[in-house]
Amino acid sequence: MKLVLASGNPGKLREIGALLVPLGIELVPQAQLGIAEAEEPHDTFLENALVKARHASRASGLPALADDSGLCVPALGGEPGVHSAYFAGREGARAERDARNNEKLLALVKEARSAYYACVMVLVKHADDPLPLVAEGLWHGEIARAPRGANGFGYDPLFFLPTLGKTAAELDPAEKNRISHRAKALYRLLELLRDPDRS
Repeated sequence: MKLVLASGNPGKLREIGALLVPLGIELVPQAQLGIAEAEEPHDTFLENALVKARHASRASGLPALADDSGLCVPALGGEPGVHSAYFAGREGARAERDARNNEKLLALVKEARSAYYACVMVLVKHADDPLPLVAEGLWHGEIARAPRGANGFGYDPLFFLPTLGKTAAELDPAEKNRISHRAKALYRLLELLRDPDRS
């Protein structure tokens, strides 16, 4: 099976690709096919993921996989949430934005440090698929008081996992791929793909 990944994020490509390779699913990034990223105008992860998947499928003529994900901090009313990638503005390269996003988050979070990563993953067989496969995954932790670790991307250096005593950026990539919000959503999506009633 060949799927278009509706994302230009190299971190997502690595994580999702590593989980799909053993299943014989070839993941083709949309940029490789000359497909621009879709707008993400909505206020929910589900709506944004669906827009991205339909856009990539329509442009490629192939089934498409998209996710929308972000870090949610209940004490901040769920922010940065769907605005995670551009929480501190759209200027600069991804690494610069990540650094600014983390600085802004640290400045805003006070004593209530509970947080979770959320991911909604959508797979469409074609652009007008009336019954897309939808799966979600949540990964609970808290906001560290300072960034730690060199792996991962986004808010990973600040996302602390008390049960492991590490931030997501201190995890080995293979370990993160087993327990992250994206891994949980993808495993659920794969269960739906294997469901004979959905074929």
